[in-house]
Amino acid sequence: MENNKTSLMLVDGMALLFRAFYATAVSGQFMINSKGVPTNAIHGFIKHFATAVANFKPTHTAVCWDMGSKTFRTEMFDNYKANRPEAPVELLPQFDLVKEVVEALDVPNIGLRGYEADDCIGTIARTVKEVDSVTILTGDKDILQLIDDRVSVILLQKGYGNYLVHDRNTLYAEKGIWPEQMIDLKAFMGDPSDNYPGVRGIGEKTAIKLLQEHGDVEGVIANLHQLTKSQRAKIEADLEMLHLSRQLAEIKCDVPVECKIDDALFKIDRDKLLAKFNEVELRGYTVCLKMTQYTLKGNGWYCTSRFLLTLYSSF
Repeated sequence: MENNKTSLMLVDGMALLFRAFYATAVSGQFMINSKGVPTNAIHGFIKHFATAVANFKPTHTAVCWDMGSKTFRTEMFDNYKANRPEAPVELLPQFDLVKEVVEALDVPNIGLRGYEADDCIGTIARTVKEVDSVTILTGDKDILQLIDDRVSVILLQKGYGNYLVHDRNTLYAEKGIWPEQMIDLKAFMGDPSDNYPGVRGIGEKTAIKLLQEHGDVEGVIANLHQLTKSQRAKIEADLEMLHLSRQLAEIKCDVPVECKIDDALFKIDRDKLLAKFNEVELRGYTVCLKMTQYTLKGNGWYCTSRFLLTLYSSF
């Protein structure tokens, strides 16, 4: 960070891991080590993480995870995410193993049963006060609702090192609504990937227009008499689901989780990390670490260009 400013990068661990897995799984490349354990998702996760650290240079980092499929949202709506298939068998052993690698990076793993990673991210983003800014690394657009004057979102794009970075103004320029209205947008549209319908027949274009004119869900409901006959009929027919969809869409920012900022300081123990890379047999990264020169450059950053593995000097 420039001018000695501090920043916390919150990483959506599941988003990175799944993206990394499917990037090579489609061609059958699971990178199975000598123990018979696939490591392709872990390889890709590290590369995504290291590339983002290299690009955005946070002073602090933490990774947030889902902790099982049962959450308060599944209690509210039985069909929530019920359309999602089981994780591939090649991915299953990598869930715990990637957390061990993150731990070897001395980066906190954070998760809370009954809640999603999004809720942990939202709570930490809103409550941490010891840093100047917060960035959230994810591929999930649901996170856009968390943007404020201090929080920005880094959306992963295709490949490594390609991002769409949003703050309040860039999101408004793209969507025509503010971050806090993204919850209401999903309430109207629903979310096929999370398996809740919203209001049937109300698409993104109509929903955005309604929110531009009336602010939020409650504003639209209060002004039903101003809507077209068709819009009014659709909303009235799905009014209960509209309210439920909004509850499902809203990321909780008050769950009982914390990120101790001292633990999140990004500073690598080279020997500890090298031992874990050797154990998991992440050979490319092991060679990369061994070749890394430990010299202080500029603000304390140095990197290996081959794998974009950017680390703090270890002292």
